[in-house]
Amino acid sequence: MINALQKELQLRQAELGNTMVETIYFGGGTPSVLSLDEINEILQTVQQYYTVSEAPEITLEANPDDLTEAKIMELSKSPINRLSIGIQSFFEEHLILMNRAHNSEEAKKCLAIAAQYFDNITIDLIYGIPDMTMEEWKTNMETVFSYGINHISSYALTVEPKTALEKFIRQGKYKDVSEEDSLAHFNVLVEETQKQGFVHYEISNFGKQDYFSKHNTSYWKGASYVGIGPSAHSFQKETRSWNVSNNAKYIKSIEENKLPLTTEKLSKDDQYNEYIMTGLRTIWGISLDYIQKEFGENYVHHTKKIAKAHLEEKTIQVIENTIKTTQKGKFLCDGIAADFFKV
Repeated sequence: MINALQKELQLRQAELGNTMVETIYFGGGTPSVLSLDEINEILQTVQQYYTVSEAPEITLEANPDDLTEAKIMELSKSPINRLSIGIQSFFEEHLILMNRAHNSEEAKKCLAIAAQYFDNITIDLIYGIPDMTMEEWKTNMETVFSYGINHISSYALTVEPKTALEKFIRQGKYKDVSEEDSLAHFNVLVEETQKQGFVHYEISNFGKQDYFSKHNTSYWKGASYVGIGPSAHSFQKETRSWNVSNNAKYIKSIEENKLPLTTEKLSKDDQYNEYIMTGLRTIWGISLDYIQKEFGENYVHHTKKIAKAHLEEKTIQVIENTIKTTQKGKFLCDGIAADFFKV
C-alpha cells in the first residue's frame, strides 16, 4: 500500500502544476498505524514531486486507543505538526452507543500526553446523543478546555442506515435523535466556546486565532486538492474525481500505471452550488461580487431573489455585498444553502 501511495503521488504530479502545497492531511481509515519511517517515506515523495511550502500544516487523524505515549512521542519526532483526535465524548455510555473502540479514561490520558508534545491539536465532539443531558454536554466541553485544546470540530449525531445504533433505536433500546436537543446543545456550544476565546469560523468548527484548520479552510474556499489512496476524493475547479474504494483493485491498477479514478465534470450550476454550500458554512460567507465575476449576472439575480425570504426571516444578513448566516441561521445552514441551489 505504501508503495502504491508513493507511485500515485508520482503519477499525479502534474495535476497541481506549480501550485504551492500548503497542507498535507493523513486522514480516513487509520493513518496512525503508519510507522515513523513510513510517514517520512510518503512525505519525502510529496517533497520530491510537488512544490511544498517551507512550513506546511501536516495533520494526522487518530483515535485515542491508537495514541499510546510511545506513539505520540514517535509522531512528535516526525514532520506531523497537527493531531486530529476522535474523542466524541468523555462519557462511557455515549462511547458504547456510538460503537467507539476507546473508553473515557483512554480519551483523557491520550489528551493529557498529546498536549505535552503537540501545540496544535483538534478534537471531535458529538452532540445530540440520545439521553445526553445538558450537564453532560457542558462537562464534555469543560474537559476539552481543561487540556488547553485550541480547536474543536463538533457535529450533531446522525443515525446512518444499517448501523447498530439505527437497529437499537428501531428496537426501542435507545431514544431517537432529537433535533430540539441538538439545537440546544449547539447553542450552548457556541456560547461556551466563545467565552473561551474560540472563533466559530465554520458551522462545525471552532478555533482560537492562528489555530483554524488551514487544510479544511482551503476546501471551504474552493482550492484545488489531490486525494491519494483508496476512496480518496480530489477537486479541481471544474472537475471532481475519486479513487476506487477496493484496496486490492487500487494497488493492482497503480502497479499497472493506471489511475483508478472516476471523474465527474462540474457544470456551471454545480460549481455555483459548491460555492454556496461551502461558503455559507463559514464566517467568510458568499460574495455577490465573486458570483458576478465567476458566474455572471443571472446567478447574482437568482442569489438576491432567494436571499429576500431569508433576510426577512433573519437567518442571513448582507454585509459589504457578502451574504452570511446569522446566529439564528447557523443551525439551519444546510437547508438555507439548498434553497439557493440551481437545479
